[in-house]
Amino acid sequence: MSEGPLMRNLRTIRGRAYPRLIGSTREPSWFFFDVVLPLFTIAGYAYVYRFLEADAEFIGYVVLGGAMTAFWLNILWSMASQLYWEKEIGNLSLYLMAPTSRMSILGGMAVGGLVETTIQAAATVVVGVIAFDVIFSLGSPVTLLVVFVVTMIALYGMGMMFASLYLLLGREAYHLSSLMMEPVYFATGFYFPVRSLGRWAAAGASIIPITLGLDAMRQLIFPVGADDAFLSVNTEIAVLCVLCVVFMVLARYALRYMEHLGKTTGRLTLRWQ
Repeated sequence: MSEGPLMRNLRTIRGRAYPRLIGSTREPSWFFFDVVLPLFTIAGYAYVYRFLEADAEFIGYVVLGGAMTAFWLNILWSMASQLYWEKEIGNLSLYLMAPTSRMSILGGMAVGGLVETTIQAAATVVVGVIAFDVIFSLGSPVTLLVVFVVTMIALYGMGMMFASLYLLLGREAYHLSSLMMEPVYFATGFYFPVRSLGRWAAAGASIIPITLGLDAMRQLIFPVGADDAFLSVNTEIAVLCVLCVVFMVLARYALRYMEHLGKTTGRLTLRWQ
């Protein structure tokens, strides 16, 4: 008896998540550098805030934001650029021929990358808390978990959408990933409250899910987080839910267009294009 589409897609997700989960244990040194290197940026901002005699919560903002950069880097280099790298090594044609959903293939990559990145981010937070004496106050752990989950769904949905766009851009995918790193760090408020940019700038940056997710998490973790917030937690959760739907729908259409282009022109998998 043949398996149905649901089971086939679930097996695909498990199959694509497995290499990332196991592969992360093959090079233990990578975990060390992924945790330690972000601490230099965190330390730089933390000491600047101390020199300016800013509130202690700002150092906590920096530690949390520095940990969340791991997710954005994972989106840029392990999700958005993934199909382009698969094309370069000759695996893209196998993905296009596989009798399963392309979203389940990227979904498996997302699950594997999310687990690995969450461990790295948690380790960064622990080390940052110990190094800078940051105190977290979890007022509502359930709400915090909801915020984190919807943020990750929307963020990885954006990564799936970018995967098709990067593939169509070809070699410019690498340059686009490099271009989007530092400006996004600034625009989304990784190291300071995004409200400081002004209402209109913060609203524009909210198209990137991690902006609202990080703002909501700061409100839930720090007692004075609401004073520096852009929107209320409930409003940000609602907007993030909308972004989840929007990016998943756009990702589906982008992947279907990419698949249609590959099957009709026969040129998408050629490395020289």
